[in-house]
Amino acid sequence: MPLGLGRRKKASPLVENEEAEPIRAGLNVPGMDGLDGGVVGLGEGATSEGLPPPPSSMRPRLIFHTQLAHGSPTGRIEGFSNVRELYAKIGEAFGIPASEVMFCTLNTHKVDMDKLLGGQIGLEDFIFAHIKGQRKEIEVYKGEDALGLTITDNGAGYAFIKRIREGSIIHQIQVINVGDMIESINGHRLIGCRHYEVAKMLKELPKGKEFTIKLTEPLKAFDMISQRSGGSRSASGVQLGTGRGTLRLRSKGPATVEELPSAFEEKAIEKVDDLLESYMGIRDSELAATMVELGKDKKNPDEFAEALDETLGDFAFPDEFVFDVWGAIGDAKVGRV
Repeated sequence: MPLGLGRRKKASPLVENEEAEPIRAGLNVPGMDGLDGGVVGLGEGATSEGLPPPPSSMRPRLIFHTQLAHGSPTGRIEGFSNVRELYAKIGEAFGIPASEVMFCTLNTHKVDMDKLLGGQIGLEDFIFAHIKGQRKEIEVYKGEDALGLTITDNGAGYAFIKRIREGSIIHQIQVINVGDMIESINGHRLIGCRHYEVAKMLKELPKGKEFTIKLTEPLKAFDMISQRSGGSRSASGVQLGTGRGTLRLRSKGPATVEELPSAFEEKAIEKVDDLLESYMGIRDSELAATMVELGKDKKNPDEFAEALDETLGDFAFPDEFVFDVWGAIGDAKVGRV
């Protein structure tokens, strides 16, 4: 195997069905005024080190419409360069602390994880901000190795539940729902932690014992009360986004305007997403897309491995996984299924 660099430690296994899906950050590309029907990318993780955002005078005048998901007048926000600044602008628009914003969905006020604001925003998308609602504390008996949770985070310090597997331990506890933010486990405060840190803690909880989990649920609109969301593809609001291009932000270097993924890239992203599930127990199309972008122009697997280490080193991908991803990208290039 040509990947004998010994540069990474093998990744720790996550809780079954847990998903590494960092919310991206960044909107710092000057000179983008007048884009019509494009897509604004939110870059690589909100906490990644990189170039500082440009001064406000150089940021694009991109204006988005937003509402609070439980109901509010429509606000207009602009001038944000990452997820934390987006939440701050939402807070300013509605007169609430930015820390009250848990996550955002696009074009629907429902807690629909398929519409979660992730790696990009269409220039015509309508942003719905979900803010903190009721807090709750639950005792859970861990009778199986896997709890049946998929965890994600908002890129600004809040990890929350993205999916609950049907028939799992958590699925049987009706007061725990998709969208609930995880505040603490057994008194250990988790505000400021990334999704994979929370996943690791859940995985390491001893089987056969109870643990205490403190959650905060998103404030619900009247038509959402008493409905348990399974995180499935539920009916959503008006589909406003019509983006034809993508504004991608990176933790290092300038942002670029790109076309929508080619047929090769779509196939490669699908194959890499399958490999993520097979090796790591996670699914994350945005992460898969980043890996395909890093690998599509590399000449050999070692160059690809170095690029992954530089950009996605926190995931500590094992060598055999990197080699298979390289092979999947190569297969997609030549049209092999």
